[in-house]
Amino acid sequence: MKTIARIAMTSVLALIAVLGLAACEDDSSQGKENAAKQSNYDALVANQPAGKMTYSPTREAINEWVETWGKRGKLSYVYIQNGKGEYGYFVMKGLPVPRCKKLTPTEAVDSSSNGKVVVAQPGMDGTYDSGSACNAYFGFDATTGAYVEFTVGTNQSFFLFDQPMKMPEYANATQLGPTSAEDVAD
Repeated sequence: MKTIARIAMTSVLALIAVLGLAACEDDSSQGKENAAKQSNYDALVANQPAGKMTYSPTREAINEWVETWGKRGKLSYVYIQNGKGEYGYFVMKGLPVPRCKKLTPTEAVDSSSNGKVVVAQPGMDGTYDSGSACNAYFGFDATTGAYVEFTVGTNQSFFLFDQPMKMPEYANATQLGPTSAEDVAD
C-alpha cells in the first residue's frame, strides 16, 4: 500500500512541475525572438535533417595522425620557406611544439561572494605567460638533442613532414640545424 501511495504522490508532483514549467513562458522580446529562432530551427531540421555518414574521412585522418606521431623516436622534417621563396630545414625528434602550449592550466576560476573571476596561474617555470607566442615553435635536434626554436609569420611559413622531401623545392633546402637528412637516413 505504501508503494502505491509513493507512486501516486510522485506522479502528482511530476504533473505539478510540468504544469508549473508550462506556465513560465517568457513573454519578453528576447524570449519571443528565442522562441522564433527555435521554431525556425525545428522546421529546418524537420525539412533537412542532418545526414548520416557510414564512414568519416576526418576520423580516419586523425587516427592516421595519431598512428604516425604516437611513436617514440619519430622524426619530423621541418622545412621553412622565407619571403624570397628559399627553403631551409631542421630534423627534429617528434613534432615541433608551439610555445603557447602548456602542461598545466594557465588560468583558474576563483569564486567568492562577489562572483567569479578568471585568475592567471604561473607556469612550470614559476612565471606568468600571456600565451601569445603561438607563432614560435620549439623542439630538439634529432641527433644532438640541441634545443631548436623558430618563428613563423610575416613572409615565412613552415611545412612539416615525417620523412625527407625529394621534390625540387625541397631538394636544395639549406640545413639549418646540426642534423642533416642524410645523418638520419635509413
